[in-house]
Amino acid sequence: MFARAFRVRANTNIKGSDRRKLRSEVAAAFPSLSTEQLAELVPNKEELNVIKIHSHKGEAITVYMNHRNPILFEVEKVLYPTVYTLWVYPDLLPAFATWPPVLQKLAGGADLMLPGVVVPPSGLPQVQRGTLCAVTLLGNRAPVAVGVATMSTEEMLAAGMKGKGFAVLHTHLDHLWEYGDKSSPPTLAPLVTDCAAKERAGDEEELQGKEPEQHLDIRDLSLQDRDTCAELGKEELPENRAAEPAEDGSPEEQQEAEDSRTPQEQMDALFNQCFFHALKCKVKKSDLPLLTSTFLGSHMASCCPAGKQLDIKKSSYKKFSKFLQCMQHQRILQVKELSKGVESIVDVDWKHPDIKAFAVPEGFSSASAAQDSKNEDREQVYHAPEIIPLYGVSTKMIPLFQESGHRKGSVLSSSEVRNIIVNYVKSNELVDETNKNFVKVNAILCDCLLDKSEQDEISHLKWDELLSRCLERLQPFHQVTFSGQEPVVRKGNIEPIDISIAQRSSNKKVTIIKNLELYGLDPQCVANTLQQKVQASATISPTPGAKDRVQVQIQGNQIHHLAKMLLEEYQLPRKYIQGLEKAPKLGRKK
Repeated sequence: MFARAFRVRANTNIKGSDRRKLRSEVAAAFPSLSTEQLAELVPNKEELNVIKIHSHKGEAITVYMNHRNPILFEVEKVLYPTVYTLWVYPDLLPAFATWPPVLQKLAGGADLMLPGVVVPPSGLPQVQRGTLCAVTLLGNRAPVAVGVATMSTEEMLAAGMKGKGFAVLHTHLDHLWEYGDKSSPPTLAPLVTDCAAKERAGDEEELQGKEPEQHLDIRDLSLQDRDTCAELGKEELPENRAAEPAEDGSPEEQQEAEDSRTPQEQMDALFNQCFFHALKCKVKKSDLPLLTSTFLGSHMASCCPAGKQLDIKKSSYKKFSKFLQCMQHQRILQVKELSKGVESIVDVDWKHPDIKAFAVPEGFSSASAAQDSKNEDREQVYHAPEIIPLYGVSTKMIPLFQESGHRKGSVLSSSEVRNIIVNYVKSNELVDETNKNFVKVNAILCDCLLDKSEQDEISHLKWDELLSRCLERLQPFHQVTFSGQEPVVRKGNIEPIDISIAQRSSNKKVTIIKNLELYGLDPQCVANTLQQKVQASATISPTPGAKDRVQVQIQGNQIHHLAKMLLEEYQLPRKYIQGLEKAPKLGRKK
């Protein structure tokens, strides 16, 4: 339901009588909540808002917000809790566990198939068809999805755990979750201890003298376990595939098993292989922090077998950021947004069992891996990001935009702003009858678009001037979309790549380049490439006054070479590069 973006139509604060009505509706829908819990969920005095939205399918949905997080949503007069609420009250709904890789498919809009449901030794919860249920990940009681059972527990078991089990309405990582503070699920130990976990912990105690764990950790799952259980759409889940090593079968059998997988499953497996290969052989601790775009385009791409190509769009993840989120959830690595909209890998657990257990495929030697590492920067294919200017509704402009359901901070494209203004003018009959190129200025347009000195003088505006004045008075935003990643919206205008010339001791000049990270460029790669092109020393250092950014410094005035690289090789628009005019003038040869 929220796998795609939705449009907000209205946002209002809930008053006292409406709060009491909502509290009684919540009590009726979820009778297990105590009076104290109801008061926490629907407070008397704290800010509680209701927003009206339309899903991408046109469904009208009411969302209730508390502490800036969506806590409940209502569809056709039925209340549903969000994952934010279920993390506070994890036992509010009957819960069914699934495997961690399945979450990405659910967040992408898939329903939960029964082969992806883990049946615990104590048995499945008893539910009827149409019962509202929570979905958890194995080893953690914190729900990650909300859905409706499409059959009863008896029917599930009678069907041999095949077919669709739950129609999923909302998940962690979907757009409704993104409307909140985007926090991650807490780690909550299961109430019922898994026998297999006990046995495994007991074995570890015998071998290592450690205390047995009381619950199954997500990190205990092997690569084979995850690959097997990620097959959400399959009607059968091969139970012995995770237990049997691939070496046990003949090459013909392995090829046949690989050919039986769908293209999407094969691409998932290729991404897993290249991911662990790159971490094991390519990335060193000294490389961190490492831009995720560099990790994909350089390190992982160099680990791809001959004749194959990584294409995230053909995988089940669709976005490389979601693939990394899954790996981060398994505690293999940690990704952070060091500069807004640009993610980097900041930590890797090289002792993780999956990295230690990964075997480098035949045909890749450690020597060739070292050579590949030297050539990575040159082999990387850079794709310039798509940058779109956006506009935010400011306080002064609220009266002009509230009729269209927008509030302060709503972010719009230029075409959306134009449509809103045109509709406002037409609905208020402000087009001049004698000359339709002009618009009559009413009180709202006067307050929003005219300066005080102009308010007594201007009674009409041309369409173009009306729109340009409107855009000037809105807050600037911009959207950046990197290849294989989700769009990122940032405040203000994007800072250009700044090129300057500085003078050092002995009258020597150096070229300094800043803000490369904002455009998905790895400063170290740029420095290495420039150094090879001009045969001059290049270094990187922290950018003064800018946290978590670095600048490239290279000897001499190298703007000619830099311009050619940025404009021709990287295909960056000239308007996003500042300082090209400082290139040395070429003298005439005599």
